[in-house]
Amino acid sequence: MFNKKPDKITAYLVDFAKHLSEATDYFLTFKVKDDNTLQEFALTMKQYETEADEKVHGILQHLNHVFITPIEREDIMQLTMNLDDLIDGMEEFTALMDIHQIYSSDKYIDQFTDYIQKCSKEISLALELFADSNLKDMEKHAIQIKDYESKCDDLYRNSMKGLFQNEANPIKVIQYKEIYETLEQIADDYEDVANIMQSIIMKNA
Repeated sequence: MFNKKPDKITAYLVDFAKHLSEATDYFLTFKVKDDNTLQEFALTMKQYETEADEKVHGILQHLNHVFITPIEREDIMQLTMNLDDLIDGMEEFTALMDIHQIYSSDKYIDQFTDYIQKCSKEISLALELFADSNLKDMEKHAIQIKDYESKCDDLYRNSMKGLFQNEANPIKVIQYKEIYETLEQIADDYEDVANIMQSIIMKNA
């Protein structure tokens, strides 16, 4: 299945995972204080998203020029697109923060972003194993991502319940509902990555 020498596709995917990890670290740790820092946050995440699009293009272009791939082309393409969806989701979240002019986080957003960062680290670890042809040990990372996603499901229900019970301003309800839904969708996208990783393991291990 794998060539003995390093494969460019696996190197591309590991690089993509590192880019995702850098983006989520920034996503989690950057502190918005005012309009200027909010714009900086949104613009930086947009740059991460643009760079991710370029990586997708590089992977797909390489696929068009190689005959032998380490795993099925369809799986490579699906994994690549799923990874791209993650950064797209984070960029969408920051755009919403900018549109709604929200300068502070809350306990639900903090918990969501913490799980998002943890999921990204699991992806990095899994794809490093993939690059080493160690598919067997990837499974535990896919399972851990699904566990974090399940916790995000609970968190989403609690966030919506708290929003409708405690927020009297209807505009704020609409704004935060959209934000929580976006964060929940990001968690779902991480589960999609875990699913394709498990599919790759089943086909190739």
